[in-house]
Amino acid sequence: MNGVHDLGGMDGFGAVEMEADEPVFHHAWERAVFGLVVATSGGPLRNIHSFRHAIERMDPVHYLASSYYERWLTALATLLVEKGFVTRAQLEQKSGGAFPLSQAVRTIPLPSPSNAAAAGYGVGDAVRVRNMHPLGHTRCPRYVRGKRGVVVRVDGRHRLPDLAAHTDQPCKEFGYCVRFAGRELWGATAAAGDVVHVDLWESYLERS
Repeated sequence: MNGVHDLGGMDGFGAVEMEADEPVFHHAWERAVFGLVVATSGGPLRNIHSFRHAIERMDPVHYLASSYYERWLTALATLLVEKGFVTRAQLEQKSGGAFPLSQAVRTIPLPSPSNAAAAGYGVGDAVRVRNMHPLGHTRCPRYVRGKRGVVVRVDGRHRLPDLAAHTDQPCKEFGYCVRFAGRELWGATAAAGDVVHVDLWESYLERS
């Protein structure tokens, strides 16, 4: 979906913070959140796509102010409340105060997957990313939409995230690794010869 979480290609957020000898977890609660998410994967969380969509649904101010594992915690709590495993009141009782959750899932028209048995593109094919603006979950980054690239790898059939986040219906599509010239994405500010590789599903693409 379009939102503040789609930060790829954006600037103005300051330098990337580098931490020497950075630990896997900075706090004990982060380790606990990681363990809970792993333990509930494939069960109440359904799948990685619905989990990612729960993070995308966070209030933008909350999202930008949260750390990595705070977003995981919000997504986990949101899914558990939505699926009836706990109530918001129970969360607030245990936490001793307000417990922010993600916004509700929108009722939206869902895309139709190809479910094709054969790949529609091959290595070397010139493609363009569709200039799409989905209201639900997607793995098509905003910064590549409308841009031209070349298929460099065919990755086989995988569940289309745009559907898998919202429904359990069959939705396998071929995925591709597409190479983009830096100047196709960023214009003259990119150095000559720079390239970016992005993994994209078939329904995101059209022939260039």
